[in-house]
Formats: sequence, structure tokens, C-alpha cells
Amino acid sequence: MSIIEVRGLKKSFGALNVLNGIDLNVEQGECISIIGGSGCGKSVFLRCLELLETPDAGTITIDGREITAPNADVDSIRRSMGMVYQKFHLFQHLNVLENLILAPTILLKTPRAEAITKAEEFLSQVGLLSKKLSMPKVLSGGQQQRIAICRSLMMEPKIMLFDEPTSALDPTMVGEVLAVIRMLTKRSLTMLIVTHEMKFAREVSNRVLFFAEGGIYEQGTPEKIFDTPSRPLTISFINRQKYFHYEIAEREFDLIAMQNEIALFGEKYGLSSMESNQIQVCCEEYLMAVLERGYASDDRIEISIDIMYSEAERLTELTFESRGREFNPLAKEIDEENPDDWGLVMLDRIPRSHEYEYVGGVNRMRFKI
Repeated sequence: MSIIEVRGLKKSFGALNVLNGIDLNVEQGECISIIGGSGCGKSVFLRCLELLETPDAGTITIDGREITAPNADVDSIRRSMGMVYQKFHLFQHLNVLENLILAPTILLKTPRAEAITKAEEFLSQVGLLSKKLSMPKVLSGGQQQRIAICRSLMMEPKIMLFDEPTSALDPTMVGEVLAVIRMLTKRSLTMLIVTHEMKFAREVSNRVLFFAEGGIYEQGTPEKIFDTPSRPLTISFINRQKYFHYEIAEREFDLIAMQNEIALFGEKYGLSSMESNQIQVCCEEYLMAVLERGYASDDRIEISIDIMYSEAERLTELTFESRGREFNPLAKEIDEENPDDWGLVMLDRIPRSHEYEYVGGVNRMRFKI
């Protein structure tokens, strides 16, 4: 039996039909991303799974128990699901540790000492153990969202539901929350993630659902949905997210050829000359820094560049990945008077934001322009 079974799910708000007969099976351990335009019912669908929205018709079965049945123990069934919202919903009058241990000590009757130990383990995993006695108001949005995820995990859910968990965050904080969700994909948790982060959806998902016209319009593997969508509305939506990929395997690569391909990418998708130039400058300066200082002379070069342009948001995201020792060119203090640092000055100033992480021997740097 599937861990989630949905049959004939319908939900309307007045004359507006939001969900018009959804059927879905989710298997244990699947990570499913749900994408689609604003107002297509993605968030309403997640809220229906927990009966935060009451369906007009249809059935929902969670881990063998029908939550939509008239006599269902809704609270008990909900405990098998953790929900992370756009907003963090932390208790502002409680410190971080108390936020985490409140529900398990009351609902699961977990001894306080045991709950504290478990909370500290989760906080350590997300890099926030030092904040355990802090009040939520002094934390950044990214930190609060990581704590909200930990709070859900404290209830030992089998299923995690994420409703656009990064949409309320400053761009500089998005990466730290997505990194935690990536970490969770290595567990046996089942996850449904409503997201507008297309590259993230491609990376972490087993399956992608594209919502349109009141239901699941098209579904498939990330490769199927993002590379070869078959239905018109999916094609139209995906084509608003333009991709460019380039790999470098040797120190003496052809920089001019790469820059020419980036220029052609910009022309094809209507980027202004200034936008294309900014992308080219960031690519050149980052690559020069990594090749000069991130690799020893005899190291194997493994660098990839992914450029994603969102037509809807007029936003370009550059992702650089380099395998090898840990190296972040922007970690050093930049001297604006030093000609050797002028490239780093541009790399720091041109993007709207940048974020860095080192995971599994891979340096990952993201810029948003």
C-alpha cells in the first residue's frame, strides 16, 4: 500500500474550482516536487492532505488510515506528517529549545531530558546548536525556517510537507534552507515539496508534478518534465525557465568559446546586453579565481557551470560546482585598492546575492543576477 493515496480530490472556493479530481499515489521514501503557476492549487493540495482545508469530495489515505473518513482520528493521523510553511510560525515567547520540545513532551509524552537531547542533535545537524537558548525574534529568516524544520522532525513524522519553504526568505538565506532539505532526502522520509526553485526540484526529486487546470496536468521524472515535457501548458511553463550548462575539465580551456556560447544563450532568450555581460564577467572572474587558487598544478579539474534564466522573474541564477578541496574565493577580505582583487570586487558587487557551500567534496557557489 502507498503511504499516501488520494482519490477524486476536489476543492472549490465559491465559484472558483481549485482542485478538480486529483488522483495520486505516493510511495514510501519518494521525494516529489510540485510546480506550477501561482494560483494553480499547489498549496491548497498540501493543506488538504492535513485537512487544514476540507475537501469538497474525494478521499485521502495516509499510511493506511483515511483522514477524510467521518470517524477519523484526524489529530493522530496528522502526527505522522510534518508541515513546514512559507512563514515560520515559531512561538515568539519561547526560546528555540522550548519551541522544539513543546509538542513531543505534551503529545508524545517524551521525557523532557530525552526531548532536549534529541532537539540538540537536530540543531547540531542544521548548524544552530549555539542558538538553542535564543529567542526567535533575534534570528534571521533562514535560521527560523531551519528551526521550523527541526520542530517538525521532533514529532518523528513519516511524511514531510513543504509549502514553498523559501518564498518568504531573503535570497541570501534560501540556500541554507534548501541545504537542510537536501540533507533530509538521504533519510527514508517521504517528502512533498511545493517550490518555485526549479533547479532544486530537478536535483532532489524522484518525481515532479506540474499542476494546471485544477489538477496534475503532467508528471514524470525531473528529466522528463524539465527536458522533454509533452503537454502544451507544461512546455509553456518550463520554457520560461531557460538553462545553459558548460563543463570544464582542463586548465587551458577555451574561455572565448565559452563566453561566445553564453552570449548566444542571452541573445536566444532575450537578455539585454548588460545582463549577458554581467553573466560573462561573473563566469570569467569566478573561473579564474578557482583555477588559480582552488586547484594545485597537478589536480584534476572538474568544474561545471549552470545558468538558469527565469523569464517571469527576470532573474538569472549562476551555479558553479568544482570538485576538490574547499575553496570560496569570496571568503577572503577584498582589498579594493589592490589590482589583484579587482576581479573579486566585481564578483562581489555585480550579483544581487551570492551563497557558498561545501558538501561531499564539492564547492558550490550560487549567484543571482
